[in-house]
Amino acid sequence: MFGGAGAYSRQRGSRRYKGQDYNAELRLNLQDVYKTQKQVLTINSSKIRLTIPAGIENGQVIKITGKGGKGVNGGPNGDLYIKFSIQNHTKFKREGNNLYASIDLDLYTSILGGEITINTFSGKVKLKIAPETLNGTKVKLKGKGFPKYKKGNRFGDLIITYQIKIPTKLTEKEKSLFEELQKIR
Repeated sequence: MFGGAGAYSRQRGSRRYKGQDYNAELRLNLQDVYKTQKQVLTINSSKIRLTIPAGIENGQVIKITGKGGKGVNGGPNGDLYIKFSIQNHTKFKREGNNLYASIDLDLYTSILGGEITINTFSGKVKLKIAPETLNGTKVKLKGKGFPKYKKGNRFGDLIITYQIKIPTKLTEKEKSLFEELQKIR
């Protein structure tokens, strides 16, 4: 009869508690998260191998189960929450999986048309410029944007906006040619 009460109090004193959850912030560049990568982090003297999926978003948090503080009395370890801070030092603006960029286009190419080469995250791309392209014209390059998070080889789009640059410091001959054009109009 009395033995049962003692056994009860021993069980109560050995209650299991989950360990403390840890929070960490990982700073990466936009270019770093274009492709899946592996990193080793040191959290409280223990090394954690981490695979960072391509396309992770700024401010996104991932949970690594059991990598927090040690559990008490055999309880489960806490979890590790990693918040990603993505810095952008590129000419691209990211909105979700789409990338946006402004490309300078000289006046002559915008009027006569031609071809330009631009850099993307996946390499160089040649673009044909239609004659009489206006300032602010947008061109969508399907699948040249940012990878979709955990979606394999699916990508957003790259939207290019042309910014026509007006020539400055014209020579006398160039001014005279523009004056002739002006008379024709």
